[in-house]
Amino acid sequence: MFLQRIGNKGIRLGTLFDRAAARHPGNMVILDHDLDVAPELGRRLALPEVAELVAELASRLWAAGVRTGEKIVVHKTDGFDISLMACAAARIGAVPVLLSPKLDGETVVELVRRAQQPYLFTDEAKLTDSLPAEVFEVAKKVLLASGTFEGATPLASYAGTARVEPITMPPDHPTLITHTSGTTGTPKLAVHTGHTFQARYRPQATVVSAVRSREPIAIHVSFVHSRMFTAMPIAILQGHPLIILKDDEPESVAKLFSQVPPGLIEAHPNTFLRWEVLAKDPRGPLSNVKYFSSTFDAIHPRTVHTLLGASRRKLPLFAQAYGQSEVGPIAARTYSRKRGAEADGRCVGSPFHGMTNVRVVSRDGRPPTKSSPGFIEVRSDGRIVTYLGEHERWEKQVNDGWWRMGDVGYRTKWGCLHLLDREVDEIPGVESTLEIEDKLFARIEDLIEVIIIPGPDGRPVPVVSTRDDKPLDERVWKDAVVGLPPMADPVRWKLEDLPQTATTKIKRLELARLLAAGSNGNGELS
Repeated sequence: MFLQRIGNKGIRLGTLFDRAAARHPGNMVILDHDLDVAPELGRRLALPEVAELVAELASRLWAAGVRTGEKIVVHKTDGFDISLMACAAARIGAVPVLLSPKLDGETVVELVRRAQQPYLFTDEAKLTDSLPAEVFEVAKKVLLASGTFEGATPLASYAGTARVEPITMPPDHPTLITHTSGTTGTPKLAVHTGHTFQARYRPQATVVSAVRSREPIAIHVSFVHSRMFTAMPIAILQGHPLIILKDDEPESVAKLFSQVPPGLIEAHPNTFLRWEVLAKDPRGPLSNVKYFSSTFDAIHPRTVHTLLGASRRKLPLFAQAYGQSEVGPIAARTYSRKRGAEADGRCVGSPFHGMTNVRVVSRDGRPPTKSSPGFIEVRSDGRIVTYLGEHERWEKQVNDGWWRMGDVGYRTKWGCLHLLDREVDEIPGVESTLEIEDKLFARIEDLIEVIIIPGPDGRPVPVVSTRDDKPLDERVWKDAVVGLPPMADPVRWKLEDLPQTATTKIKRLELARLLAAGSNGNGELS
């Protein structure tokens, strides 16, 4: 393997909160929502309380019949108890399969079927509103986090059962299964082991260790994403109070951050984009932030510049990592106030020395360049071991240990990796749709989303969303597109109408399909 194995027992999710509570018993987990599985605990939980809750949930699962090595699909209404249930399942040696609350019912049924008669942990709302009756046929048993439903068993009915001692599984055993973004079709189920997760810790722990001990760390990422299970452990094991956000609505976030100012924030790029308005909030909710961190998708330079400007810390940094659910973080770079909006947003940084490696493979026999980008391939011990039920599909992305990311780009003579586009999103005649989007964001302040997709006639079409759904000024747009490749007139959509993944990425292929079908998302041509 490319990395040397770290001498430990792997991620050990099942005892994570026990170990954190033993080291830092006075630390807190602060929530912006109640837990469906334990609403009585409120929104300020000491680490020992969280450890106790995970142990209780694990014992309930055992009493419900879940056994070591069996799979339990978690698909419920959004909340931190999704992540806690993953820890509870791992505590008894079961394998949690985490499915986003945003997935449609038919997709969930297909993924549950792929897991081959797993247990299903869900709730009354999902069974009533989105999950088809077929889910009872493909699941071994349906357990409820809240509410009641015929044929399903409330997990609360096993409350107070005898405690089960934690089971430690071998580091190479599957410890967690998450799904891919689904931007190009039905999501794939990525199988992680204790070893592959642990290999992702070293590059990500570096940023957290640079924040003073005891400073709160705020996390707003999908509760089903693999990133949650590296960001969360790093924070609590290093002694930081943890702020967990379900909601990214700016007003509620500003109120919470004003009460408990975080020193580091980990969030999706689109969340940071939405939080640009916090930079002007008189309460200074971002004033204490030393590090902003994002590992999910390209971050727009305008957003970086705005957020860094909101911090009152000396030399705040924005850390952007390039990676993928299947391999974890691969390369990274940091922005400072001096390199914000004017910095090249397509540069996603350099590999982590001694931990990851990157190569760009030519597509035309010539060295990859901006005008002729190549396939980006990476190496990391953090790579998943298979796609559940689709191992042949996994093998197609591996070439002598190198994993093809599905992106195209090039490397500069200094070694910096430049990401230009996803392979499936390339538009003939356009070097980089992402670069165009960066420039439009920098030039139009009211933009909160812009996606360049191919139109029905092949021309690039900008789909835009504006702050507070304001009309797009025609003169401002014409000035903004000067010097950019020719494009069709912009189509305006409401942000909430754009098809999104669990990590708020826009599903570009789905958006292009909707546009071709004549939909304008209840927006209008500008």
